[in-house]
Amino acid sequence: MENIQTLKEVLVTYVGNKANPENGDVTAEHIVEVMSDEFPEFLLLVAEENWVRGYEQALNDVEEGERLVKEQTELNKVDATITQ
Repeated sequence: MENIQTLKEVLVTYVGNKANPENGDVTAEHIVEVMSDEFPEFLLLVAEENWVRGYEQALNDVEEGERLVKEQTELNKVDATITQ
């Protein structure tokens, strides 16, 4: 039977051999460093996708904030009418 490694095992082993961390633990930082040296195009694509998702989330947050402000403004008008 073949010994098939998962991508995670291959990546951690490869990065561990390249980075050679003192305590033997491979961190995400080690993986990013090795990937940026050997496969920068991949990290660029990941960074671009992350930026787009963050931008979309910011736009959604702004829309939600505007909706909440409008809702609160309407509630304040109702409260002012009731207290008069």
